[in-house]
Amino acid sequence: MQLSEIKARWNEVLDLLLMEDRITWLAFFDARLVSYENHQLTLDFADSQKFAGPHDFKATRNPDHTAKLVAAIKRVFGEDASIIEQ
Repeated sequence: MQLSEIKARWNEVLDLLLMEDRITWLAFFDARLVSYENHQLTLDFADSQKFAGPHDFKATRNPDHTAKLVAAIKRVFGEDASIIEQ
């Protein structure tokens, strides 16, 4: 799996999250996909700082949310991935 493949199908991953858990979807919907190496997907949330009010959901993301994201990635791509946040 390549980063370009993940980017091309990222909305499928997000759609699965939205159907399962809207809070988890909210926690990851604005993530930028930075890199994918050695089954590690790096996400960056820097764009979330561009809004006038608080929009950083880092405090709301927890291991359960990350597990749901990993499961959605597995469903779409058939591969396990770990998540790294910048």
